[in-house]
Amino acid sequence: MAYDIDMIRKVYDQMGERVNAAREVAGKPLTLSEKILYSHLWDGKPTQKYTRGKDYVEFAPDRIACQDATAQMALLQFMQAGKKTVAVPTTVHCDHLIQAKLGAQFDLPSAKKSSDEVFDFLESVSNKYGIGFWKPGAGIIHQVVLENYAFPGGMMIGTDSHTVNAGGLGMVAIGVGGADAVDVMAGMAWELKFPKLIGVKLTGKLSGWTAPKDVILKVAGILTVKGGTGAIIEYFGEGAQSMSATGKGTICNMGAEIGATTSTFGYDASMERYLRATNRADVADAANEVKEHLTGDAEVYANPEQYFDEVIEINLSELKPHLNGPFTPDLATPISEMGEKARANDWPINVDWGLIGSCTNSSYEDLTRAASIAKQAVDKKVKAKSDFGINPGSETIRYTAERDGLLQIFEDLDATIFSNACGPCIGQWDRSDRKGEEKNTIVHSFNRNFSKRADGNPNTHAFVGSPEMVAAIAISGRLDFDPTTDTLLNEDGEYVKLDEPTGIELPPKGFDVEDPGYLAPTEDGSSVEVKVNPDSERLQLLEPFEPWDGKNIIGAKLLIKAFGKCTTDHISMAGPWLRFRGHLDNISNNCLIGAVNAFNMKTNFVKNQITGDYDGVPATQRKYKAAGIPTVVVGDHNYGEGSSREHAAMEPRHLGVKVVLVKSFARIHETNLKKQGMLGITFENESDYDLIQEDDTFNFIDLENFSPDKQLTIEIVHADGSKDVIKANHTYNLPQIEWFREGSALNLIKKENAAA
Repeated sequence: MAYDIDMIRKVYDQMGERVNAAREVAGKPLTLSEKILYSHLWDGKPTQKYTRGKDYVEFAPDRIACQDATAQMALLQFMQAGKKTVAVPTTVHCDHLIQAKLGAQFDLPSAKKSSDEVFDFLESVSNKYGIGFWKPGAGIIHQVVLENYAFPGGMMIGTDSHTVNAGGLGMVAIGVGGADAVDVMAGMAWELKFPKLIGVKLTGKLSGWTAPKDVILKVAGILTVKGGTGAIIEYFGEGAQSMSATGKGTICNMGAEIGATTSTFGYDASMERYLRATNRADVADAANEVKEHLTGDAEVYANPEQYFDEVIEINLSELKPHLNGPFTPDLATPISEMGEKARANDWPINVDWGLIGSCTNSSYEDLTRAASIAKQAVDKKVKAKSDFGINPGSETIRYTAERDGLLQIFEDLDATIFSNACGPCIGQWDRSDRKGEEKNTIVHSFNRNFSKRADGNPNTHAFVGSPEMVAAIAISGRLDFDPTTDTLLNEDGEYVKLDEPTGIELPPKGFDVEDPGYLAPTEDGSSVEVKVNPDSERLQLLEPFEPWDGKNIIGAKLLIKAFGKCTTDHISMAGPWLRFRGHLDNISNNCLIGAVNAFNMKTNFVKNQITGDYDGVPATQRKYKAAGIPTVVVGDHNYGEGSSREHAAMEPRHLGVKVVLVKSFARIHETNLKKQGMLGITFENESDYDLIQEDDTFNFIDLENFSPDKQLTIEIVHADGSKDVIKANHTYNLPQIEWFREGSALNLIKKENAAA
């Protein structure tokens, strides 16, 4: 039986009435995305039509999922909200704090020892507030959610950008910051700008070396890292129905890399098969009763241009396998063209590592397709030229794969089986062959390949591909290897060719596991004590941020003008910094250390306008804060893309930054800034970015009249006394301006709870 089956049945019981009402107020057939959105309105039955990309709407998500790195700050915030238990089903998953090094048998005990106080905190706070807890080693959050909690037609939010993975089971699942999750945990509405809709029509059928991963690699190349911003991507067509549920999950998962709010597919037979295989026949039966509401209306898919803001069509029968990268997930290259492109760009041809797994590609089907290539190498006496690393998606996947002999196939190629955790995908990798200044290449089936993402080395060129393609390239040891045409020299001196991969959608013997790693909370957690050592370097109870004084911000200094791509990895790095995710002051020592200073093209090296000296960003900002001087961060396009980590908003807020002024924001980061009481604004004219000089002072001369749809005026005073006056845009509505006035959204929640 499924977890929370009564909640799921309630969603389905009211869905028909709400969808019909939405169709009436909208005056047209509905996409699947619209059906789910309108059936999850905070006020219940729809009574008005919402304008895509404009109207802020309050929703009532069905559940919340948190991974351990972000759960620390989210739950530290929830502890301040004054609630006895969470208002909606919530789970915590320990998957980010396990470093990959020697293999699961060594790495998991090491992680439990080094992060015991964090795991103990998360387990106890979960137990106290009615939250399901998945232990270290239980699996990667998004694979565990897909196996246990995701359901067609549902809405969930999660404190990780790849929450969108659950779209593989027909959900609208959206990555958010911890403050958003806290709102919903506390029984409040969750606000989102009603998304635009991008339709992707899939025709034909995948075959040969082409995999579901290649669909999103192709889409990423079309839309780029910001092309999906503010939109839900809805896949449909015969090609969509021909793929497995986990294949759909892979496509939805990596939709986060193109800025999409989320991605989803309509309910079909593959989802029903997956639900039944994962012991959720009750969900499948309930979904079948309302299945007409769990996909878009027929008129929508027949004439998609009339109902979507943008339509992309991909013929799966013609789609070629791709590799995307390096350094950005939208640089898409068909594998047949990679050799020529690599040589033209001086990318290292030799491949040092092939990494398979992560939340993107760690299902049973993924492992079988990759294993089919690995087994050929063993059988055809081809020795792998690259090192192999495997991260199973969950203990259920690992146990079943071991039972069925899949892991042994990889081990026969000397692969290292890492823990059921994120590992290298999020920078938790103690790489055995550190390269230093030497340029090097790795290939992986992960979702992100930003500079320094996997191993902290800016010289590592990471390329993203399907598990089977990663396996083939790692076996060959060459980036320019095209398994569709090329051959390999085996130990007998013979040239052999790899056959096309084969996969098994679901294990013929069924899934099995001895201990899935789940701990249910006690029914009454009032007596549970949550302990945080005041001397801990890992955990720190939060102090509320100061409210706005209602005055204009005058005399603010430039902290940094970030050049080019500035993701949340640049603003708040992961890797070794993950250990401080529960201690705001300590982790603030990584604030913006990865951002490139536009004035010297260096990282973590900015001018202190008080002394004229150059120092690291956090050290410089702490001096400004000590002197009572407000500061401004200036950035380029899509500022804050990538992970949902709210630390990227909380750290500058904690250190005293008042304003972030950029050309454009990534959706989650903009919301995180608002939630933490920051002023996140954009240049009216993008070229005004070029006006900003290293010694500038900023005066926000009409902030006292801060109101929706009203531009802000900024006076920029240069070192020579000259001035430029520019306009800035913002997207704050009245409730969000109230967050700013109160100092944070959490401050407002506490204030309202105290008054209740």
